[in-house]
Amino acid sequence: MNFSGSGVALITPFADGKIDVAALAKLVEFQIDNGTDYIVALGTTGEPATLSRDERMLVMETVKKAIAGRVPLVIGCGCNNTAEAVANAKLASQYGDALLVVTPYYNKCTQKGLIAHYTAIADATSLPIISYNVPGRTGVNMLPETVKALSDGGIIAAIKEASGNMEQITETARLCGKKIALISGDDALVLPIASIGGKGVISVAANVVPAVVANLTKAALTGDYNTARALQFELNPLVKLLFCEVNPIPVKAACSLLGLCNNELRLPLTVIEAGNLARLKTQMAEMRLL
Repeated sequence: MNFSGSGVALITPFADGKIDVAALAKLVEFQIDNGTDYIVALGTTGEPATLSRDERMLVMETVKKAIAGRVPLVIGCGCNNTAEAVANAKLASQYGDALLVVTPYYNKCTQKGLIAHYTAIADATSLPIISYNVPGRTGVNMLPETVKALSDGGIIAAIKEASGNMEQITETARLCGKKIALISGDDALVLPIASIGGKGVISVAANVVPAVVANLTKAALTGDYNTARALQFELNPLVKLLFCEVNPIPVKAACSLLGLCNNELRLPLTVIEAGNLARLKTQMAEMRLL
């Protein structure tokens, strides 16, 4: 896997409290039909913290079957307990082509702890690992020097950067850009990150507008900056609304408006507030999605 292009952080659809297998397969088909380059299951957007082990297995099995070898499958298996993350990685290795591993959250380990955490997971699998830096959620920021240590050691193959700190992301690109793939974890920064050598995006917005994200990514990676800039500007108002409440609350609502799934989440997440839903509908109508 070269991690180039548009990946989608796929939602997990529910129906009456259970995983909606038919809707999940439909979502995969929608992505492939609209140019998404690879599928990421059980990332943050997929609500894995609320899923049992059996449910995670069902998601992996369903998505793998629906993909049928047409695009790569990346599986999220991060945890703030390294032993559990290792067990998740071993299980996910039976289904996926690569692993997405978020930095340990809440425990707030040191940079040394991050290196030890990722090394333990890498020792347990032969699949390439994408580290996921999202300090706004985890409370831990993976520094460029730590990324360099992990890339120099062959521990990680890519990093999904969602810190929003372009100075830091640029330094990571400078130190590690020739050894690992730099992937945007922020839909609003696809073009800026591509301009410093990024390889694409793992996108929340692609759940709703996969073709726009795929075309934006392709244009940015091929140096067609006029097209990429226009598509980035088109996308950003929607992105802002998709994060007006905690992800994946708004994106679940948007996908339900498209008829792709129910607007059902698991506690502690609750459905989108009425005012935000109205704003989201207006934006989607302006984009001719509704």
